[in-house]
Amino acid sequence: MSKPVSALGGVSHKGFATVAEAGLRGMITVRGDLASAAMKKAVKAAAGTAVPGPRRIEIAGDRAAAWMSPDELLVLVPYEAAQDTVAALEQALAGSHHLVADVSDARAVFTIAGPQADQVLMKLCPADVASLEPGEIRRTRAAQVAAAFWKSGPEEFTLVSFRSVAGYVMGLLEVASRPGAELFPA
Repeated sequence: MSKPVSALGGVSHKGFATVAEAGLRGMITVRGDLASAAMKKAVKAAAGTAVPGPRRIEIAGDRAAAWMSPDELLVLVPYEAAQDTVAALEQALAGSHHLVADVSDARAVFTIAGPQADQVLMKLCPADVASLEPGEIRRTRAAQVAAAFWKSGPEEFTLVSFRSVAGYVMGLLEVASRPGAELFPA
């Protein structure tokens, strides 16, 4: 059996912000009644968090649950735990209307880090990046492709896109972070 590989093999670029493909991450789409007791219990067991409210991400160590729509969450776990987490979610939600799908290998994860990291996203995403609060997630676009991002540290953002456009997204991030291209020089 071959070892899984990330979309871009961990490529990175250092400009006025450091952008990098973050490697493999377990990602599970969960759809159903987010207000149900079964869903709340399943998410707590899988992610160690409560079901997040609209446009929120709840993080507990290396696991998280992110609100994606009124009936959809993205559960993030270590890559090697994704299949077991899918099985546990399926079991916990049995008997209720739901969908659980491992989308780990269909997504790519990037980090944008540094004191001016927000400027990289400001150039690419039609979202109010400057007012993004910790624990808030945005589903939007990065140029012409679907993306979601959140503030993952004091000077860091995490961005998720489809794996099929990972090279394009990395190219966008690299160009947007080139030295001299700052929106507001430090």
